[in-house]
Amino acid sequence: MEKRVLGIILSLLGVVGLIYAGIAFLNGNSDTRNIKLIVFSSILGSIFFFAGISIVRNTKDKAA
Repeated sequence: MEKRVLGIILSLLGVVGLIYAGIAFLNGNSDTRNIKLIVFSSILGSIFFFAGISIVRNTKDKAA
C-alpha cells in the first residue's frame, strides 16, 4: 500500500512540474535562465510522472 501511495505522490509531482514548465513556456521570454527553467522542469516532471505511473502499475495489492 505504501508503494502505491508513493507512486501517486510522484505522479502528482510530475504533473505539477509539467504544468509549471508549460506555464513558464507560455509566459516567459527568451532569456537563458527561462530556457533552463523550462527544460529542467519538464525533464524532472517527466521523470517523476513516469516513475510514479510505473510504481502504481507494477505494485500488486494483497487481499486483506
